[in-house]
Amino acid sequence: MKAVVSVIGKDRTGIIAAVAGALAERNINIEDISQTIMQNNFVMIMLVDVQNSSVPLDKLGEDLQKAAESLGVTVHVQHEDLFNAMHRV
Repeated sequence: MKAVVSVIGKDRTGIIAAVAGALAERNINIEDISQTIMQNNFVMIMLVDVQNSSVPLDKLGEDLQKAAESLGVTVHVQHEDLFNAMHRV
């Protein structure tokens, strides 16, 4: 199963490291990643494979938000199918 992780907030050092580290601790592989800075705002979207993780998606979202909270960013996790349905043109 795949999920989409989005991270948004004021740019600062360590955001990618914190989120990637939290994913690695939960045996979640990052398959694709895109990040940019938009007017001093950090924006990142990742496609992750959660198949080998025992953490449910709702708990994963909470865990990632806690891991990134000290960095002042917001993290959202969605099942890939839900993300695709919401963004279908």
